[in-house]
Amino acid sequence: MNIPYGLGYLTIMAPRNLLYVRSNYLFGSRCWMIRFSTEIIFKSVSFRLFGKKCDNADSEPLENEELLNNLLTMGVDVDMARKRQPGVFNRTDTNEQDLQTFLLSKGASKEVIASIISRYPRAMTRTPESLSNRWDLWRRIVTSDLEIVNILERSPESFFRSSDNLNLENNIKFLYSVGLTHKYLCRLLTNAPRTFSNSLNLNKQMVEFLQEVCLSLGHNGPTDFVRKIIFKNPFILIQSTKRIKTNIEFLQSTFCLNNEELLSLICGPGAKILDLSSDCMRRNYRNIKEKLISLGCTAKEIRKFVLSYPDVIFLGEKKFNDKMDCLIEEKVNISQIIEHPRILDSSISTLKSRIKELVNIGYDLSTSNISLLSWSQKRYNAKLKKLYIEQNISLEN
Repeated sequence: MNIPYGLGYLTIMAPRNLLYVRSNYLFGSRCWMIRFSTEIIFKSVSFRLFGKKCDNADSEPLENEELLNNLLTMGVDVDMARKRQPGVFNRTDTNEQDLQTFLLSKGASKEVIASIISRYPRAMTRTPESLSNRWDLWRRIVTSDLEIVNILERSPESFFRSSDNLNLENNIKFLYSVGLTHKYLCRLLTNAPRTFSNSLNLNKQMVEFLQEVCLSLGHNGPTDFVRKIIFKNPFILIQSTKRIKTNIEFLQSTFCLNNEELLSLICGPGAKILDLSSDCMRRNYRNIKEKLISLGCTAKEIRKFVLSYPDVIFLGEKKFNDKMDCLIEEKVNISQIIEHPRILDSSISTLKSRIKELVNIGYDLSTSNISLLSWSQKRYNAKLKKLYIEQNISLEN
């Protein structure tokens, strides 16, 4: 039987009535032992082709041992890094030591550097020259090296994802050109740094789309409109225009908003929810509506509730329902929740612990102000202390 080789595969003419094929390894060579039934020997046999991948020690690239040793010395979580970007470990042109030296010179600690490489190993492929140029571009926006280090610690991908410094420079120039100030760009870089890794065309498309929305709604200040939306929602530039368009249309049709109301919503409290996928927005709103109807709310009350606090649409079905049930069980009236929807900002555990504390000192949630359920911890503690003092005075009298 002929066994031709080609392209790393072993091709065998195999009989259809083959009883079995077994691979043996004898003295380091590979042999095939084939048994046929007596019937097959005396009959004509039809053949078909099949291929078996030949094992080859050289077919899998070896990891860079020197790189592994360096990373272990630097305190990098190699297992995490390997899972995230395994291809980096097969490269021989990494610059892990240059990266460490560069970041140390900018004020980063060895622990922060190890964390950055663990989470984004591709950072090691950037050359010292590219790092220095990119850093200088970021410093056009950020006032100190330490601020950049803090951003890298939080989101290493934002700095190392792209090595296209020309694109970064063009994005900075473009964003300045559409009226964004240094303060706005700093906010973008701190909260949504991926904006600057976007292609220039993507950022242009979103800005032009927002300007068109502004003009279509009868507002004659597109530059100011874009600035307001980006300030309220710095992540909007990394979304698709299709998503934003779909969500704006949903809000206008669902709540029967005129142009002025819609402008006010998406430039203000509704700017953040434009990030949501359209399916998620529809699903969450449908659940909110059904839950509030079950609690006796009218369509007018539901509209008021959502438009006064659009962030409620971020809450999924379980989270929203659990919070509402918690409040209702503690005798909080639905009318109070409609008037103070921001109490849903608090977690279930915070709501429960605060309700328990307030009830224990005789605070009547059904008739008193419930907005303190969503206050900052410092402000809440001050109010609680005041309530304790008032309770003790009343007991003494």
